Amino acid sequence: MQRALVTGANSGIGRATAIALAEAGYEVFGAMRSLEKGAKLIEGVRERGGTLHPIELDVSSAASVTRAAEVVAAQGGPLDVLVNNAGIAHNACVEDVDIDAAKEVFETNYWGVIRCVQAFLPGMRERRQGQIVNISSVAGRIAALGQVVYSSSKWALECLSENLAQEVAPFGVRVVVIEPGVTRTAILPKNLGHPEPTVYGDAYRRMLHFYARGIKADVQASEVAAVLLAALEDPECGFRYTCAWSGPELCEGRSKLDDATWIALGDQPDDAAYHRAFEAAFGLDIRPPENG
Repeated sequence: MQRALVTGANSGIGRATAIALAEAGYEVFGAMRSLEKGAKLIEGVRERGGTLHPIELDVSSAASVTRAAEVVAAQGGPLDVLVNNAGIAHNACVEDVDIDAAKEVFETNYWGVIRCVQAFLPGMRERRQGQIVNISSVAGRIAALGQVVYSSSKWALECLSENLAQEVAPFGVRVVVIEPGVTRTAILPKNLGHPEPTVYGDAYRRMLHFYARGIKADVQASEVAAVLLAALEDPECGFRYTCAWSGPELCEGRSKLDDATWIALGDQPDDAAYHRAFEAAFGLDIRPPENG
């Protein structure tokens, strides 16, 4: 039985992934900051008859990661799969950024990944096998309006993943990047606000229009988990897997968009013009749903 650890496994994509892996026959370590938040994960795995070990792990704490690695090693040795999923969102335009809060985003979304890789990679490297899955975002491929800190953390994760993939290739270890678009998880309602007062109201409002459309699309975390599981078993051993609402459109669209057109998106005189320009660039209708 292969052994997998999923960070941020108490909710959203992390929980769906832990459940999917357990159902597929993996021995799963469901890592979370507080075990008190793991009831739904435990129940989800129990219903499917899988093997789950809830484990306390705060990726922003080096000591916590070290303790978790020791627990995993004591329960059977090295991992076969590490899923770096734990992440936090943050809305801000550059002028509005609270630097202290922004540092917390990077502690989880970027440094947390490095801490976990440093803790669990050696066992994979020594056995010359293993897979590291980093949950990025389409915001790691496109500068998400009104989300400069979150998007930057995911851009950094994309770079980390490209570097890591080359570094560990000689040791038989594979790196996978999952890039979800908008997925209906608990992180969305927690991240609807933005700094006030601000002169960037247009940017924040247009950002929320985008997410409102994504919420209406109602892509569930289980769909992302299914893509992740398929990636682990992909005989082609791909690197990037884009999924969920807006994922393929944004990643492919931005690669074809010249910089002048991208910048001009921000200079649209009103929301209607912005929506038209966005749809022309990416093929996505982000006008607010009629019901709100």
